[in-house]
Amino acid sequence: MPEEARPPSRQDAVVIPIGTGGRPGRGSGSARPSSAARNLAPKPRNARPPAKKAATQPAAEPDTQPAAEPAGEPAAPAASTPTGPGPTPPRPPVTAAGPTDGIPVGDWLSALQDAAVEVFGDDWERRLAELMAFVRRRLEGDYEIDDYGFDRELTERFFMTALRPVAEKWFRLEVRGLENIPAEGGALVVSNHSGTVPVDGLMTMLAVHDHAHRFLRPLGADLVFKLPLVSSLARKSGATLACIEDAERMLSGGELVGVWPEGFKGIGKPFSERYKLQRFGRGGFVSAALRTGVPIIPLSVVGAEEIYPLVGNVPSLARLLGVPYIPITPFFPWLGPLGLVPLPSKWILEFGEPIRTDSYDATEAEDPMLVFNVTDQVRETIQHTLFDLLRERGGVFG
Repeated sequence: MPEEARPPSRQDAVVIPIGTGGRPGRGSGSARPSSAARNLAPKPRNARPPAKKAATQPAAEPDTQPAAEPAGEPAAPAASTPTGPGPTPPRPPVTAAGPTDGIPVGDWLSALQDAAVEVFGDDWERRLAELMAFVRRRLEGDYEIDDYGFDRELTERFFMTALRPVAEKWFRLEVRGLENIPAEGGALVVSNHSGTVPVDGLMTMLAVHDHAHRFLRPLGADLVFKLPLVSSLARKSGATLACIEDAERMLSGGELVGVWPEGFKGIGKPFSERYKLQRFGRGGFVSAALRTGVPIIPLSVVGAEEIYPLVGNVPSLARLLGVPYIPITPFFPWLGPLGLVPLPSKWILEFGEPIRTDSYDATEAEDPMLVFNVTDQVRETIQHTLFDLLRERGGVFG
């Protein structure tokens, strides 16, 4: 048999080790992997196939020219290589630029000054100094309050400042009849009450402060002064308990006092009864005005009825919590905290002509018929004014 066709014997077979010590993947390295094994190896992405070399062509020298860039991409600058022998010089360390690098200190100061002008106005230096002095006085306890706990400075600088954007931008508050508010001396402002949450009282206080330049001293219900945080804020803003003794004392002292005779019946009435005045109590506010001889100024507020449309109530839960009602509106409690945001209705406040009481004797305050007649006169004046303002306002959010 010819030598080429002779089958290999057992002695001629080459033994290729599968692994070292029975561990796969660690061969002796003496044999190249077969073509089938090379085809099973994963190929790197974007890898170009190696160029075929001619059998007779010797191995080419390494090309020093940069590879051609693909079409559409700019060519990268070639890296400089040392011409002479010797080690390659080390590259300088690369440091990332910080966020403040390249911004001069003067630009930061200019930005802070522009922000102060935006917040405090052109006279920002004076207002900032006043704010710092106010904070210092509060920390040192160097401020005054009256016998009812009214903090004039805190009310003017904090409460009124916080309420002003809401009145001007959200409710677009319009005030009429300011000439009917006396510039000095005692007077009793009697207003309708509505809105599920008594925001109308806060807006009335702001309107009197900004337009009549006086502080309105509200008479609040017992519940207001039973709540921990609300009680303290109410006292500091000038409110006091709605009792005849405190009302007469304030009116005699020349204060401008505000009262909402509908009470919780007004703010808790359903949306279907909006702008329909409820009963005005027993007329205690009229008795206080008759005894002190101060004028009664009727106030009609349009816009508060629509901020929280009351469509339901949970009386059992209200009795359990000791509150007059648990309101249910189209947005609360369904939207959670977002349901507490009032709707941006258009507000109009109109102060009516004063009803004089100085022509009566102080003893006539005990006459129930006189008290009833004056009370009914105030109520009818407010009710008719509400109807007129509603026809004039037109749209709720207009």
